Amino acid sequence: MNRKAIIISLSGTSLSKKESILISKYKPWGIILFKRNIISLNQVKNLITKIRVTVKDKKYPILIDEEGGTVSRLSNFMDNRVFSQELFGSLYKKNKNTALKVYKNYIDLTCGVLKKIGININTIPVLDISNKNTHRILHSRTYSSNKNIIKELGAFCTKIYRNHKISTVIKHIPGHGSTSSDSHKSLPVVKKSLSKLNKNDFNCFKNVSSHFAMTAHILYKDIDPSNPATHSSKIIKNIIRNKIGFKGILISDDISMKALKYDLIKNAKQSLLSGCNLVLYCAGKYEESSKLLKNIPHIDKFTVKKTSEFYNFLS
Repeated sequence: MNRKAIIISLSGTSLSKKESILISKYKPWGIILFKRNIISLNQVKNLITKIRVTVKDKKYPILIDEEGGTVSRLSNFMDNRVFSQELFGSLYKKNKNTALKVYKNYIDLTCGVLKKIGININTIPVLDISNKNTHRILHSRTYSSNKNIIKELGAFCTKIYRNHKISTVIKHIPGHGSTSSDSHKSLPVVKKSLSKLNKNDFNCFKNVSSHFAMTAHILYKDIDPSNPATHSSKIIKNIIRNKIGFKGILISDDISMKALKYDLIKNAKQSLLSGCNLVLYCAGKYEESSKLLKNIPHIDKFTVKKTSEFYNFLS
């Protein structure tokens, strides 16, 4: 499988001629869509069809970040803004059985729309644990401050998505909840001890079955005082792979976020060198996508194998 180890994004609501040539020639692993790419159901369905025709792959990975709540990319024709993960966590605390029924109905409806337009990966669920220091940008996107609720709802979510033949991306591994900063703007620092992180934040990601996970751009002082998780081979190997036991494809969070200190190329290469299998670029600028695709290596054997498993899952 001759793919570059990157997921890129597009600038607008149609595939430009330049973008078409770029993805046909350099073959990014996949493409992620945002609200800027989506006007209507038929428009985005046609866009996805065009992408797959261009790359000559009917199963080509098309991702979306449709969490519901404050992160709803489909809101131009399907308004999920009331259905935050926090809502389902709150319902679960009141009545577990009712919460699971409501959550299943919501996921079933969402998956029906995603299948109709051609999405095969959604970057959910958020498995970060909420606490009093959690930044407001993340708070309503989390299920709960209770790790057991997070683990159960997270596992439930990925199971229902699997039933619909849509993959999930658990995030932000190994845990973003213990930060009061927004990693889009600066590097958050967590000073909690390793033992506390293992017991709570990291524990939320254990035993949740997902083909994909997305890293946190977080500096964990007690583990690697020099590098955020996305750029830390120590955290990726010792915590994400060994302690948490994640065995799927590991995707970086957006390499254009300000939490990462280097330029795009170095951010990307450092992520891959540290143990990420794919890097994510979300800004959608053609010139930057082009530069990244020309400089980033092809996927490794592990990612080829796991991508084949993902394709078999879709069958």
